[in-house]
Amino acid sequence: MHFSGASRGMRKRHLIYIAAGSFLAVLAWQAVRTGNAGLPDPSVLRLFKTMFIGIVLEAVPFIMLGVLLSSFMQVYIPETWIRKAIPRNPLLGFVYACLLGILFPICECGMIPVVRRLINKGMPLYIGVIVILAGPIVNPVVYAATYTAFRMNPEMVYARMGLALGVSAFIGLFVYAFINQNPLKHRLDSLYAENGQDCAHVQGGGKFVTMMGHAGGEFFDMGKYLILGSLVTAVIQAFVPRGDLSALGEGEVLPHLFMMGFAYILSLCSTSDAFVASSFLQTFSKGSLLTFLVFGPMLDFKSTLMLLSVFKTKFVLLLAVLITMTVFAGSVIVEHLFFN
Repeated sequence: MHFSGASRGMRKRHLIYIAAGSFLAVLAWQAVRTGNAGLPDPSVLRLFKTMFIGIVLEAVPFIMLGVLLSSFMQVYIPETWIRKAIPRNPLLGFVYACLLGILFPICECGMIPVVRRLINKGMPLYIGVIVILAGPIVNPVVYAATYTAFRMNPEMVYARMGLALGVSAFIGLFVYAFINQNPLKHRLDSLYAENGQDCAHVQGGGKFVTMMGHAGGEFFDMGKYLILGSLVTAVIQAFVPRGDLSALGEGEVLPHLFMMGFAYILSLCSTSDAFVASSFLQTFSKGSLLTFLVFGPMLDFKSTLMLLSVFKTKFVLLLAVLITMTVFAGSVIVEHLFFN
């Protein structure tokens, strides 16, 4: 599937419109709230710049690692190796997907391009979905970070890992049973042609040059969604007071819904979100914090845009609904069984 230059320009304009509209909407809300229609406070603007740069710098190394692994697999690993290594039994496939998540200790930003490559190489879709959902949570780096953040509450660590595996297994088996078509937007060879880096033009330089050409095209393809997601996230974090948000976290159900929305907006990397969650231990229930810790790495604003760049919109919407429902239900069940 090839895109014309006009369609590419239209997509870029849409991204600019989304970013500009979000920024202006938050500024307007802030002006109405404070009664000040002038320019934002300079300290708020500094906070915005700091958060935006921090989010980008936090995510870029993982995207680079992800696209390098992805491009390495494209150039050096034959498709037959991938197909032979994948179990035919869906239950064994779930175990295989969890092992892949442990082997690739990268967050959701870097996991998405890796999984796109694996699916193009012949990996079943349901295994790819499990890797995207469970991988950013069950890997050793995130386990160690969560354990450090909840040193006095180790049950949060085990609940996070267990719920992440349970939600991923359910959604993966749902995809196995009901999704029969490939939801990828386009094959990666057309992606490189679109970015002006057709494989045929770089193979003359050897496999390493080919790999780096692939990595460059994929990095810029994923990077523009990271920038947009980081921009909108930083605007919301800088201009929306936390006090206004925390007032919504009261009751039995609202804290879970609030924490899902909070995780979606903050778009934190899974290697650092546990430290943010632990700061709310005195304010929110453990169950709602568990919702934050599992929902965020599976679905946030940044990863939604990146998923939309890889998968068709209907499939991303289906994943979003399944993630929201299963994480919410699972967190409530865990809270009533183990945290009361």
